[in-house]
Amino acid sequence: MLDLIPHDALPEELVMFRDAVRRFVERELIPLEHELGPNGLLDEARAEAVRERVREAGLWLPEVPEELGGLGLSLLPLALFWEETGRTTVASWVRDHGLFGPMVGPILMGLQGELRERYLLPVVEGKRRFCFAQTEPDAGSDPSMMRTRAVRTDKGWKINGVKRYITRAAKADFAIVMAVTDPEKGARGGISCFIVDMDTPGMKLASSEPTMMGDMPGEITFDDVEIPASHLVGEEGKGFALAQGYINHGRVRQGAHVIGAAERCLAMTATYAKQRRTFGQLLADRQGVQWLLADAFTDVYGARLRVYDAARKVDAGEKPTLETFMIKTSVVEMGFRVIDTCMQLHGGAGLTQDLPIERFWRDLRSYRITEGPTEVLRTTLAMQILKNF
Repeated sequence: MLDLIPHDALPEELVMFRDAVRRFVERELIPLEHELGPNGLLDEARAEAVRERVREAGLWLPEVPEELGGLGLSLLPLALFWEETGRTTVASWVRDHGLFGPMVGPILMGLQGELRERYLLPVVEGKRRFCFAQTEPDAGSDPSMMRTRAVRTDKGWKINGVKRYITRAAKADFAIVMAVTDPEKGARGGISCFIVDMDTPGMKLASSEPTMMGDMPGEITFDDVEIPASHLVGEEGKGFALAQGYINHGRVRQGAHVIGAAERCLAMTATYAKQRRTFGQLLADRQGVQWLLADAFTDVYGARLRVYDAARKVDAGEKPTLETFMIKTSVVEMGFRVIDTCMQLHGGAGLTQDLPIERFWRDLRSYRITEGPTEVLRTTLAMQILKNF
């Protein structure tokens, strides 16, 4: 595979790590793509066999600290890991197969004391699952419109409201919930983060809605849901900052997945173009096709640099919010455009489920909406540019 990495962009040990993950993906995962069910998942017996191979390969729990049995990777090596696993539909983030261990995320990783023992450790051990509940019917991209309220009581907090399109809600044992604690402050200090068990009285999974990606996000209702004061995560009013950290982490993950998927589809298309003849000529000999491939390769190359840059800054303790905005507005849009081009060049074959292109296409279409729609982030990015220049 043609694979350019800028000089000194990655230390040798990270290149070796990336290559090891790539070999695992090519040998163990890509051959299983034809075994995926209509929901995009492997059957549980096959999935468990893959998890055992992951453990044997030393790739289990990449984002979990070593003291908890994980690899303890920072965000840049995680981006490399996500890029390589993004090259196969078997490990799609959209459906969360858990093939490399339970998803944890930065909010759970930051828990302390009793909450750490009760919620983080069981997730790491695979005994409990969680969902992240922020989106609402009237508050998707705009958290200032959030209506779910958490009010102090003598015993702790009482929560009322509705959350919608919550990934993994039906399988979760508890939810990380964002709720308004000070309506006057709104997103500027008026939103707090809570942990709520799904079996708490008054909490209900109202519905689950199938999507074109094969997952089933759910709607959660809160009707006088009472939780202890200790279930406040971090400081009161700092929930939006926690959510942004979670979402920024997710945007880097999305960008890395996009690069892996786009690169895989581009490689498949280059091979196909050297085999497919139309009107007596190979697709690869047509200038129109050559230019499409050249532009796509250039776009993937530039996108990789953006993702690596944002990941490095997070590892350095910075808050690269604008950089993650650009991952959404350029990298994610680029990935969908490249895969759409690859589908077009494959013709009718690109629409079939014999090739992974159509599943990549569906997954990446969702990335343009989740973790913040690209139109919203493009507007927010423009506002920052106008403010600072």
